[in-house]
Amino acid sequence: MTPQPCHNPGMGTANGRAASSPLVDDHSTLTVTLFHDGEPPYLEYCAEVLLDDGHHIVVRAKWAEVTARDVGYVLFERDDVWTEHYWRDRWYAIKEVRDADGRLKGWYCDVARPALVIGDRLLSEDLFLDLWVSGDRVTVLGLDEDEFAASGLAERDGDAAHAARRALDELESLAADGFAAVTG
Repeated sequence: MTPQPCHNPGMGTANGRAASSPLVDDHSTLTVTLFHDGEPPYLEYCAEVLLDDGHHIVVRAKWAEVTARDVGYVLFERDDVWTEHYWRDRWYAIKEVRDADGRLKGWYCDVARPALVIGDRLLSEDLFLDLWVSGDRVTVLGLDEDEFAASGLAERDGDAAHAARRALDELESLAADGFAAVTG
């Protein structure tokens, strides 16, 4: 997929602070960059910042791919709206997915290192483990265990692998209330 970063004129400051400030103005835009350790980004897209409190960053974007994708448990479509929650100190991201009419499809959760904001980019290093939770919370699927094992993270960085497993466990427990405890 061709990256589609934002064009952010005037993003040199955030909330009146120097460009290196971790806070980003609400309603500005960031380029969300998803990548795996040591690899080029596998997805980049422009998102509107809804909240940045210095700890929790919330952005909204439309489905970033050109065509729909049926992944077996849900159909991601071009006009789906993703409200994505990232944290600077949590090892996951929670992405609420709604269709164009606002109906909740579910939550796609990435196990990832804590997010970084550098300039006009939000960087999220995906650690392969994912969780899908349907909108009715009936279906809870752990995903990509094979990719996690094949990544060699446990051998390269045992602490990160352990944090990833703890994050997946936490996500599974948070799913019961639709992640309301952390996404508010």
